[in-house]
Amino acid sequence: MKDELDLEAELKPGPSGSYVVAVDGKVVIEKKTLAFPTEQEIVDAVSKVIGR
Repeated sequence: MKDELDLEAELKPGPSGSYVVAVDGKVVIEKKTLAFPTEQEIVDAVSKVIGR
């Protein structure tokens, strides 16, 4: 897996079954099917937005 990002994260409750990752309020990845995004998909999506 790609190197971990040195970032702070905040977990917020949402509707049952939801999963959304946002950076500075902008959604970068979310659950769109029954499956959750993989760890690598999350790291890649956040890395793209923060320019790493």
